[in-house]
Amino acid sequence: MEAAAAAGVPQVVAPGCLDMVNFWGIDTVPAAYANRKLFQWNPSVTLMRTNVEENARLGQILAEKVSKSRGAVSVLLPLRGVSQLDGAGNEFWWPEANEALFRAIRDHIRSDIPVIDVDANINDPVFADLAAATLLSMIKNQASTRDART
Repeated sequence: MEAAAAAGVPQVVAPGCLDMVNFWGIDTVPAAYANRKLFQWNPSVTLMRTNVEENARLGQILAEKVSKSRGAVSVLLPLRGVSQLDGAGNEFWWPEANEALFRAIRDHIRSDIPVIDVDANINDPVFADLAAATLLSMIKNQASTRDART
């Protein structure tokens, strides 16, 4: 996000997979995290659910990085989950943690950057369609602006 922001490259940013931290196998999870919500994806990948406090910090970091953008940028928030595991009834579904993430993004983002709530999971086709349409619109607007200056 930092290189694109500095270069003025149009960006559509979404907080994908910020609901988890990756470890190798289950035996590599540090003892300090042994009581956290863990999901063994496969024998080589164990995921740990991020908590409310961690999500608030992650949202702040994301917002601060996005706010440095010199080009067009929008943030899409997938209200029904930020990963495959983070959907209603799934292993990492934790609405309070997600809301902490989204609130921190909204609270720390530069005021001229659109933050768009999307009533979908980040993996839903409607989310992908909106992300693509948003980016294409930014690129088209950037090209139009450039053409008008020349």
